[in-house]
Amino acid sequence: MKHVTAYALASQGQRLLQLGVALFLITSFEGFAIPYLAAPRLGVSAHSLMGLLGVMFIALGLVWPRLDLGGTASSVAFWFLIYSGLAIVAAFLIAAFLGAGNTTMPLAAGAAHGTALQETVIKVVAYSSAPTGIISFALILWGLRGKEESRAAERGIASDR
Repeated sequence: MKHVTAYALASQGQRLLQLGVALFLITSFEGFAIPYLAAPRLGVSAHSLMGLLGVMFIALGLVWPRLDLGGTASSVAFWFLIYSGLAIVAAFLIAAFLGAGNTTMPLAAGAAHGTALQETVIKVVAYSSAPTGIISFALILWGLRGKEESRAAERGIASDR
């Protein structure tokens, strides 16, 4: 079972690295569209957020194989992390395209205010990223406590390989 989990963690880490680089590519092209968006300030915010998310995915992709998590916990952390990051970026992009978002992200949106439906969609997408992100980060933090073999070695106990 440990081999399957180690393989899954390595595979998930590789996917995070790929997604991080893909976000760099996407944000590079999105930067050209910023002046043409209905709310360019939100476009700049989405651009910066995608760059930050790319860095975070790459960093966590490198750390991911070291996590001490079981199969279910690693899958939940992995998918919740991806959902959380992409959902908040999507909320900013939706707001930038619609020229809306003032009720959810007033600092970035400025005066850009959409219809009640548009503002609600942006709010639901943006707010849905918070609980999934918190759960993912809690699991990642728990997984960084160290592998059982490392803890056993620190105590001078031989591993059962």
